[in-house]
Amino acid sequence: MAGRLFGYARVSTTDQSLEPQLDLLAAAGCESFFQDIASGARSERRGLSKIIDSLQEGDTLIVCRLDRLGRSLPHLIDVVSGLSKRGIHFRSLQDGVIDTTTASGELIFHIFAALAQFERQLIRERTRDGLAAAKARGRTGGRRAISQSHPKVLAAQQMHREGGLSVSEICDALGISRATFYRYIQLGNQPA
Repeated sequence: MAGRLFGYARVSTTDQSLEPQLDLLAAAGCESFFQDIASGARSERRGLSKIIDSLQEGDTLIVCRLDRLGRSLPHLIDVVSGLSKRGIHFRSLQDGVIDTTTASGELIFHIFAALAQFERQLIRERTRDGLAAAKARGRTGGRRAISQSHPKVLAAQQMHREGGLSVSEICDALGISRATFYRYIQLGNQPA
């Protein structure tokens, strides 16, 4: 028995219409549709989560274009690899080379996956090389230490002691975050 065909459609804003994608997915024979109205950059997409949970071995997930599914190439590779491990196929209608139900489509997907892995490895190497070069020049990573006598530290401590302003108001006045404010206050509690 052949698996079921599931369609996934996504638009970024409510001003955009899902209808063109849904029409293409219906024409491709999808039995069930899941959809999201969410930016591709958002990690939480309920429709995508539901469809992934609904898929079973032998089923096929179909999208109109690759960018409807993945936030980035590495995210797309992770999603499709996760489906593949469960015996679930993937097909992109307008990016016809990605169809893991065919040998050539699976090959193209594995080439994409290898390129994404290569990109991740290059980033790691560049980061490691950059840290080594900085260390050779005497620089170390992490946040720079700030002294107890720094003007912003003293101002934050004084404003806090006077008690006339809220933490948010002090942060706004000094252009610092709440975390920085509390770090400055903690500096005042340490012995000089």
